[in-house]
Amino acid sequence: MFYGEFRHSLDRKGRIILPAKFRDVCKEAGVDKFFITRGLDKCIFMFAEEEWRTQEQKFKNMPFTKQEARNFNRLFFSGAVDVIPDRQGRFIVPPYLKTYANIKRDTIILGVANRIEIWDQDLWKSYFDQSSESFERIAENILNI
Repeated sequence: MFYGEFRHSLDRKGRIILPAKFRDVCKEAGVDKFFITRGLDKCIFMFAEEEWRTQEQKFKNMPFTKQEARNFNRLFFSGAVDVIPDRQGRFIVPPYLKTYANIKRDTIILGVANRIEIWDQDLWKSYFDQSSESFERIAENILNI
C-alpha cells in the first residue's frame, strides 16, 4: 500500500505533511484516520486505521504474563495517538513522539508496505548507511528465494 522515500520538514506549527503519493493511495482506499506511535529503531510508526486494528489485535493477544510482552505493549500503546491529516495532508506529531524519534525539523517519510515510518533525516541517513552494507546478507538469511 505505501512505498517510497520522501523528504519533508516540519512547518512553523510543527506539522508534518503526508506525501501526496500516500494521500492518493489513501483517497482510493477510503483511509482518512491513522494511528502513530513509537516505532522500532527510533522512528515513528504510522498505520492506517484498519491496519492499526490488525496490529492491535496481534499485540493484545500476547500473554500479559510475559514481561517482554507487557513492556512492549506499554511502550507501544501508551505512545499511540490517532491523527486525521487536514486537506493539505498535514498533521501534528505530539512532542513526546518527536522527542522519541529525535525529530527537530527535517524528516524522511518511508512507505514500508503496511505502514509508514517517520524518521529524523540524520538518523535515517545513519541507519541507511549502516544497514545498506548488509542488505544482501540480510536477504540471504531471511528470504528463501
